[in-house]
Amino acid sequence: MAVSPFALGTMMLGSVGNPDHDDCVRIVRTALESGINFVDTADMYSAGESEVIVGKALTSCRDDVVLATKGHFGLDEGPNRSGNSRRYLTRAVEASLRRLGTDYIDLYQVHRPDWDTDIEETLGLLTDLVRDGKIRAFGCSTFPAHEIVESHRVSQARGLMRFRGEQPPYNLLARGIERDVLPVAERWGMGVLTWSPLAFGFLTGRYRKGAEAPTDGRAALRPPWFDPADPVTARKLDVVEQLVDVADAVGCTLPALATAFPLAHRAVTSVIIGPRTLEQVEASLRTMDLRLDDDVLDRIDEIIPPGTDIYSPNEASLKLPWLVEANLRRRARRDVPISA
Repeated sequence: MAVSPFALGTMMLGSVGNPDHDDCVRIVRTALESGINFVDTADMYSAGESEVIVGKALTSCRDDVVLATKGHFGLDEGPNRSGNSRRYLTRAVEASLRRLGTDYIDLYQVHRPDWDTDIEETLGLLTDLVRDGKIRAFGCSTFPAHEIVESHRVSQARGLMRFRGEQPPYNLLARGIERDVLPVAERWGMGVLTWSPLAFGFLTGRYRKGAEAPTDGRAALRPPWFDPADPVTARKLDVVEQLVDVADAVGCTLPALATAFPLAHRAVTSVIIGPRTLEQVEASLRTMDLRLDDDVLDRIDEIIPPGTDIYSPNEASLKLPWLVEANLRRRARRDVPISA
């Protein structure tokens, strides 16, 4: 499947971001008219509302668009209502097809790893869905490199289809995937669809050192992330000031520099932009021809060394259980029976 260098992300379409369906449909169609042919959504975005909006927007051009969605997070409480099991993902795909108003999904992505489900079960179900014609290909999102490698090993050993793409977070403040995920994806010939180019708002230019943070947007949703007294936030704000200087030297805005950066990596296929308003998507579209030369990228490497992440543990997009749960990194005491 041939996709545009930028993809339209739709997380902000719906009650979480923009509740006006007509306005959201205009956002999608404006992006498509400007040459974007790749639309990414997920069943959890506004509890399915985003998929409904995307379905409305694509009624007259479905076959011209590469449509991606994701499943894993539960929309309802209770057992067996989330994860990557055959039981749950079968239902999730059927529900996404109904909301999107289509009979096939071009790229279905497992939104996060499921440590309680064997990867063979997940790959087996996804292989069956391809053979049934309900999805064309499947991928993963925010998987650590070792899980990607393990998935390919299982695919080869069991004769199953494999993950054809990975969707990781990647931006000027989060370059950790350059250490392993991007080289692994390149080695296995996987497409890479990156998210959060603006680093949860830090690279929009709205958050500056010494300036009062806006009272709306992400700062209102997660105030601790934007507290300048926090050492990690202070480090981010210092880096933003240096990146503003780089953008000024290039003759572009900070958001334009940030959006162009992920696409400079040879392993990246497409970069997701996630506008909430028509003005935001139009502003993004005006800067999509920007390409960064080696001098600019070398200067960025001096500010943020390759493979470096600047975020606190609470901001991590994937919390690994063996780092969060003490019992998974400690031997059991000898006087305590080891559970089966």
